[in-house]
Parts: sequence; C-alpha cells; structure tokens
Amino acid sequence: MEDESEGKGLTPGSMQTVRLLMQFSGRRLFRFSAASFLLSCSCFLSSFSFAFAALCLSLSSFLSLALSLSASISSLLRRFLAGLAVPPPSGASGRKEDTFPDSMAQPAEKAYYRFMVLFFNCLLTFGSYFCFDIPSVLQDQFQGNLTCPNATLINGTVDCVEGLGMSPQQYNLLYAIYAWTNAVVVIMAGFLIDKLGNRFGVFLFSFLCVLGSSLFALGSHFRGTPYLLPLMLTGRLLFGSGNGSLTIVQNRITAFWFKGKELALAFGLTLAFSRLGSVLNFFLTQKFEEKYGMQWTLWGGALLCVLGFVSAIIVSALDKVGMKQLGLDGAIREESRKVRVQDVKLLSLRYWLLVLTIMFFYNGIFPFIADASKFIQDKYSDYSQKEAAYIAGAVYDSSLVLSASVGILIDYVGLRGVFAVACAIFTLPVFGLLAFTFVPPLVSTIWLGVTYSFAAASMWPSIPLVVPQATLGTAMGLATSIQMVGIGVSNLIVGQILGTKSSEAKIPLWRWQRMMIFMLANTICCIVTSVLLNFVDHRQGGTLNKTTKRSGQTEEDSEREPLTRGQEEEEQREADGANVTPHSINS
Repeated sequence: MEDESEGKGLTPGSMQTVRLLMQFSGRRLFRFSAASFLLSCSCFLSSFSFAFAALCLSLSSFLSLALSLSASISSLLRRFLAGLAVPPPSGASGRKEDTFPDSMAQPAEKAYYRFMVLFFNCLLTFGSYFCFDIPSVLQDQFQGNLTCPNATLINGTVDCVEGLGMSPQQYNLLYAIYAWTNAVVVIMAGFLIDKLGNRFGVFLFSFLCVLGSSLFALGSHFRGTPYLLPLMLTGRLLFGSGNGSLTIVQNRITAFWFKGKELALAFGLTLAFSRLGSVLNFFLTQKFEEKYGMQWTLWGGALLCVLGFVSAIIVSALDKVGMKQLGLDGAIREESRKVRVQDVKLLSLRYWLLVLTIMFFYNGIFPFIADASKFIQDKYSDYSQKEAAYIAGAVYDSSLVLSASVGILIDYVGLRGVFAVACAIFTLPVFGLLAFTFVPPLVSTIWLGVTYSFAAASMWPSIPLVVPQATLGTAMGLATSIQMVGIGVSNLIVGQILGTKSSEAKIPLWRWQRMMIFMLANTICCIVTSVLLNFVDHRQGGTLNKTTKRSGQTEEDSEREPLTRGQEEEEQREADGANVTPHSINS
C-alpha cells in the first residue's frame, strides 16, 4: 500500500490530510444541503401562503364585485318595475286587505316575474351539470394509456386510446370525492343559506363551481406526472362544494317563488335545464374532444360555469327587488336570525323517510350513468364510444323532454307518495334487463330516464311540503348530504366491483352483472322506504297524496308550519279582513 502511495506521489501523512479534508468538507456539504433544504421549504411555504392569501383576496374582490353588480342591477330593476306598477286608487288605504285587480298588483306579484326569476334560476346549474358528466363521456380518454406507440387500426377503430392513464378505481374516485364533498359541505351550506340568505349562497357557490372546474381542467395539463390526480381531485372537491350547495340555493329560491302555485312544474323546469346541460355534454363533448383535445374540452366546461355565475348576479337582483316589492325581505331576514342548528331535531319522520327514498333511488342512477358508456361498449361490442355515450345520455334526454309535462301532471293530480313507490317499482326491470339479457341498451336507458323524471318531479318538490320555509335550506342540505353519502359509497363499491387494473381493456361481463345486482338492491330498498313514507303520510293527514292541486291546497297550507309567528297572526287578520273587503271597496 505504501509503495502504491509513493508511486502515486502521496505519503501516508498526505493521505491522512486528504481524509480530514474530505470529512470536513462532507460535514460542511451536509450542513449546506440541510440549510438549503430548510430554505427551500420556507420559500415554498411562504409562496404557498402568499398564493393562498392572494386567492382569498381575489375571492373576496370577486364576490364584492359581484355584489356591487347585483346592487346596480337591482337598482335598475326597481326603477324599471316602478314604472310598470300601477299606483292604488286614492281612496285605497294601501293595506294588504284592500284587494285590487291583477293589473294593479306589483310586478313581483305577477306570473311573468316569478317565471323570469325561474329562467335565470335554471341557468345557475346549466354549466355545472355539463361539467359534472364530462368524465363519463370521456371515460376511455381518462383511463387511456399515456402513450400508444404500437396502435393499430381494427375495423375503423384504434385498439389503443391515448389518455390520462387512470385506473378504474381512480376514475370512480373522481365521482366519489364529488359525492363525499357534497355530503360534508351541503349540511353547513344549507344552514348558512338559512342564516345569511339566498344572495350570499348564490354568489359563493357559483364561484366555487368556476374555481373547481378551472382547477380540474388545469390538472389535465400534468398528464403523466404525480400532480395530475391530486389537482383533478382537488378541482372535483371544490366543484362538488359549489355545485351541490348551489342546487340547494336554487331549490330554495324555486320553493319561495312557487310555493302554493306551480311548484312541481317549477322543479321540473329546473331539472330540465340542468339535464339540458347533461344532454348537450353527451352529444357535443366527444366531437369537441376529437377536434380540439381533452384540455380545451375541460376548459370549455369551465367557461360554461362562468355563465352560471353571471346568472347568479341576475337572479340575485331579481330576488332582492321582488322580495322588497312583496314586503317580505325584512320578515325573512328576521326569521333567518332565529334559525338554529337544533332545529334539525324538529324535522318530521316523513322528512327522513323521504330523504332515504331519494338516496336509494339516486344510488341506482348516478353510479350507473358514470360507467354506462364503458358498460355498453364492453357488453354490446357493436357500439363505438360515441354511440355508447349517446345511448347513456338517453337517461337525461328522457328527463329533459318529460320534466315539464310531468311537473304539470303532478301539480294537478298530486299523489307524490304514490309516484315515488311507482318509480321505484318500475325501475326494477331496467337493471334486470341490463344484467341478464341482451335487449338493446337504448330501451333500458330511455326507460330509466322516464322513471327518473317522475321521481325527480315527485320526490324533491315534496320536501317544501313537510318542512317550514325558514329551515328549508337546512332540510335541503341534509337531504343532499345523505343522498351524496349514498352515491359516494355506491361509486366506491362499483369501483371495487369493476376492478382496479387499467391494463384490463375489457371488463368481464360477470363484473358488470354484479354491479347491476348492486343497483337492484338499492332499488328494492327504495321501494321499502317509499312504502313506509306513504304509510306515515297517510297517518299524518296525507299531505303528499292530495288528489288534485285545487282541492288539496287549503289543507296543505293549514298543515304546513308558518314562517313566523307574526305571519300566522297576519294571515288571521287577512282572513278576518276578507269579510269586509267588498264593503271597503264599494265605499
């Protein structure tokens, strides 16, 4: 060793010196690396804190701008509608008892005003429902391979689809996290809406839809990196926080303006507009993706959510002006201050059975639609991806066409509880046909769309009939939360049933059959809860099953809890004043 060292010109003393220098430099290098790492972490945390603060500041600025725009629009509407309002005759006292012809009523009391509110209210969720099912249409692209170097063309179709490389479990997680987020957020959202009002909720939650859909689209730019799934899941989380809560505000506004009038029709039209977004998604998204790519397709969906935010500004202004003209703005604000979390304990057994009926029915709808395109391609090999998307979208096509007419029918005949049972019973054969026969899938999807239309028009409008107006937001939030818990669990179970290997291009038929059996089990549970709902409703006066709109209205109003104690006294004074109204007018 010494000879080798000497041959290289290094003595043992030099070697020792070199070792000491290396140890010293190693320690210095380690300290320098540790300091650099800590500095990098602090810089990252500082930049993250700055970005979060900037996001919060931009959010507050955005909401302040929206509120100022809403106030400006409200002012313009008041001036415009003031010109339309006909002043009362000079001999009239201006009291509520002094009834005048409809031409002398305030604009907010007329039918055209509430339907104008309804139109912009429907547009709130048009874009968000378009965005919600984009993954369903592009399921092959979401689960496609990152690269296709050896792709071949077979019968006009490519045997390899280039996409984001998600597994079936990761893909179903996109729907599950949406549902789980709704389950947590909508409870608090419903309570906040009851406390702070519709205008606060409509701005906040429509903005969350815009932010979530934008982040989801941004995640697609990180294909093949570990950042893709966290970004897209975060986007779906924010999107779910906004869309589910926005639906609560939408239903609350609809219930306020159409309570005792065309309630089921209004809910049906709201559903129709939402499903119009879903239908256009199934028809247009595939073509748009083929021409412009997935990234621009997702950004296009985010742009449609901006349309919902613009509608939120308009509907907020209309709601504010209308409530002031009706003289109810102050009363509802006063009642909102009295809403407490403990009011949940006052919700009736009918309400809870109705919520369970909704949950079990929707457990068989949304998880099926999420995987319907893939199911059709795997079981019925004659269909392309585009054709499978069209067939899966027939569920929404049917509800789009039928929602308004079904709403009119239910407004007239009532029988909401009976329709709930009938929808569940008639849904049973759908999953049986899909699981065990080769009947064309279009038959089953149209059939499911028809039962879904009747269920949506009979179940959701029943909630305002069994809870007071003051706690309607909380009740809607709880109902949406429980519904989304069920859908989230169902999506996770479906993901486990279908497997987790992305390399399995075609899922075996026996896995799809197990999925359909799971849907059948949910439908059977829906039948049980809907039968119990009808039994309890019959014992409590049969509010849900009034035979006609006209004959049931007075009983329905007497059974519902009043908004405030003062309102109850005012209604009594109005009833007493009705006896002297003709005399006061003639005098």
